[in-house]
Parts: sequence; C-alpha cells; structure tokens
Amino acid sequence: MPQTDPFAALSRSLTSPATEHFAVVPADGVDLPLRPRVLRVLTSGDVAIRDVNGVVITYAVSAGETLQISAVGVEATGTTATVAGWL
Repeated sequence: MPQTDPFAALSRSLTSPATEHFAVVPADGVDLPLRPRVLRVLTSGDVAIRDVNGVVITYAVSAGETLQISAVGVEATGTTATVAGWL
C-alpha cells in the first residue's frame, strides 16, 4: 500500500518534525553538506560544533540527546561522540 502524507499541503516550519536525516562526518574547517535543523547524539562523548560566526565550542553529550543548533560544521578535533543531522 502506498504511503500518503496528510500534511503534504501544509508548509513546514522550524517546529515541524524532521523528515530526513544524515550521518555527520566530523571534519576540521569543513562545512556540513546540509545545514541540519538539529543534531541528534547517537553515542556519548564530546562534540565540537562550529556556528555561523566560526565559533567552535565543545559540548559533553549523552546518547539520545538532541542539540537544538543548526550547526555549520562539526570539527574532528575534539569530537568523540557520533551525531546525525536532522532536516
């Protein structure tokens, strides 16, 4: 049976649920291929996030946590956690 989307005619907003996800590969100074709405933590550790101003802050995170930031990049240096981007 084909899947139907009863919400297809409605516009999405930042409070709408994500509809896509992708694995984040940390790389120093490299922008993510897509800017995610949020980052979802898959394994605990640290994640070094770069914002729109180029500022990098490393956060201690736990598996299952959702980080409410539309990160520009995730740096390899300082990142030990595994994260996914949600669109």
